[in-house]
Amino acid sequence: MHATIVVLAGDGIGPEVTGEAQKVLTAVGQKFGHEFSFSQQMMGGRSIDELGTSLPDATVEACKRADAILLGAVGGPKWDNPNAPDRPERGLLALRKALNLFANLRPVKLHPQLLSASTL
Repeated sequence: MHATIVVLAGDGIGPEVTGEAQKVLTAVGQKFGHEFSFSQQMMGGRSIDELGTSLPDATVEACKRADAILLGAVGGPKWDNPNAPDRPERGLLALRKALNLFANLRPVKLHPQLLSASTL
């Protein structure tokens, strides 16, 4: 199997996390006979700083062509100005819209002691 993965390292700890994730995926690929091609693209605060937009058109097009997207972290204190014309989070929302993604799944653990207080 061959898969093209767009890497959106983003901001803060994102580049470190996605770098390690690429190492893991490469090792998994070697062990199980898979090949992954990684394409680094811009998104988030770093993209605002370097390109003037939180989500460049080239990133959207690369994501549409890819088999998967590896997303790091988006945003940080440097870009927390609510009056800014563009913010890192806007890029994330625009990417979800462009790819017709609507779910943001989060793991949940319900502690037995809080069962009566939960709506789950």
